[in-house]
Amino acid sequence: MADDFQLHTEQLGPLPIINAFAERLGLAGLLETFLPHDDTRLKLAPATAIEVVIRNLVIHRRPVYALGEWAAPFDPTLLRLAPGEAELLNDDRVGRTLARLFDADRASLLTRLMLDAIDRFELDVSQLHNDSTSISFAGSHAAANGRTRGGKPTAAIVHGHSKAQRPDLKQLVWILTVTADGAVPIAYRAVDGNTNDDVTHVETWDGLVALVGRADFLYVADSKLATRTNMDHIHRHQGRFVAVLPASRKEDRQFRDWIVDHEPDWVEAPRRPARRHDTPDDIWKTCEAPWPSAGGYRIVWVRSSAKTTRDAETRRERIGRGIAALDDLNQRLTSPKRRIKTAVAVEAAAETALAKAGAARWIRFDVSEEQQETFRQEKRGRPGNNTRYRKTVRARHRVHWTVDEAQVAHDAASDGCFPLISNDRHMTGTELLEAYKWQPNLEKRHAQLKGTQLVAPMFLRDPARIEGLLCCHFIAMLVQALIERQIRLAMAEAGLAELSLYPEDRGCSAPTAARVLEIFTGVARHHLNRDGRIIQTFQPQLTELQRQVLDLLDIPTSAYTGTS
Repeated sequence: MADDFQLHTEQLGPLPIINAFAERLGLAGLLETFLPHDDTRLKLAPATAIEVVIRNLVIHRRPVYALGEWAAPFDPTLLRLAPGEAELLNDDRVGRTLARLFDADRASLLTRLMLDAIDRFELDVSQLHNDSTSISFAGSHAAANGRTRGGKPTAAIVHGHSKAQRPDLKQLVWILTVTADGAVPIAYRAVDGNTNDDVTHVETWDGLVALVGRADFLYVADSKLATRTNMDHIHRHQGRFVAVLPASRKEDRQFRDWIVDHEPDWVEAPRRPARRHDTPDDIWKTCEAPWPSAGGYRIVWVRSSAKTTRDAETRRERIGRGIAALDDLNQRLTSPKRRIKTAVAVEAAAETALAKAGAARWIRFDVSEEQQETFRQEKRGRPGNNTRYRKTVRARHRVHWTVDEAQVAHDAASDGCFPLISNDRHMTGTELLEAYKWQPNLEKRHAQLKGTQLVAPMFLRDPARIEGLLCCHFIAMLVQALIERQIRLAMAEAGLAELSLYPEDRGCSAPTAARVLEIFTGVARHHLNRDGRIIQTFQPQLTELQRQVLDLLDIPTSAYTGTS
């Protein structure tokens, strides 16, 4: 009878794609080597549990306590699970496995993993980009105080400079380095939440040298790299670097003073068309600074036409806000209930108002004082010839302001300019600029960590488990980056300008891993069962777009259909 049949559905989703890249990396073998299943009391192999966590992070993170629920609908073999083992993925077992990953030799594991990735995917490591971000944590996390575990230090979750604009929350600092070849993550560190970026670069650079086996790669970072200690260390060990020179350095001020009455020898860099049709192209120019840095390093100044416009507009807006703030202050000074009654207090209020508006550099002011006399009857009643009056003298203040046109003209001369500092004497200014302009691609990895992978909120308290999970986040990010790199390289080789990955068949010129994997979300396999036996299996019917993506990723359709 028809009621004797049951239809069982197994979700495939994007797991076959993730598995293909995990196999190219040899991920399963590495995890089994460093997380051996050597305890017969364990119902689930540690390496298997970690692989499930990584696959979950690649697709879309679910909390550790919900991992079993997430894994249940999938074909268990795609998660390297036996039938029924998804039920074993509870928060306690996974948490203990994450702590075991912390206790393992993670440094050797990640070194082997990255060396294999560099070799098997032919990654170019001649230019590496470094940056950090903060990972916020809610709650006390009293145990995450930097104590050691098994001789290994743990990162302290404490208050620090929050790059997520959440100073109310404690944090860790996540330091990431990626290649310029596809923004593939190559190294990461998690350090105390109150760590300053400028003290992290020496250790990071030394680690990269040990990993890639060379020191002559170009190390690109933000202005925190540009300290004497960092730059001298890299230069002394035959490394190369490029960074933005901080505005607080005297070399920055000297050039901005010099450019007021000098015309630099600007060299125009190759133009790139504007992304929007209604905006002009952003024109970039470079020039060598008339003198080197105090440490003898090369300074290259850059000017952007778009930044020139933004700087002028920002200055105009700040001046406008400053004038409005002083006008508001004058209105308050005329109020009978005014609380600012002395000239010194008025000056302080005006300085505070200009500082808050960011306009103190361009607006000059002075405070005038006049004595205002008022008369009042000494006693109540109708005034007459003998009425006596009491004279009261009050000081009235007013703020008079002027815009310092000379200072405005001085600053306008260097609108759109910023300095790069480097010890490389062979790269042109344009090449240094192009290297630095690649830095936002690294910031997209931070966005991926906090967006697709949802690193926060983190529902863990034990620091060892937290760092074990962060290691899984890094491996998941590596898989995502390799998927992106592979499909973009394949598109360029095939001459494809875009793929119809967006709704309504809209084109996508730079596919992300999240978007590539999303189009496989609903792919499933169906089994028709009777009396506990599979009568017939219905393999998924892939769309033309899905087949095209698999072809670009060099993954056979048999990964989904089971047929060649």
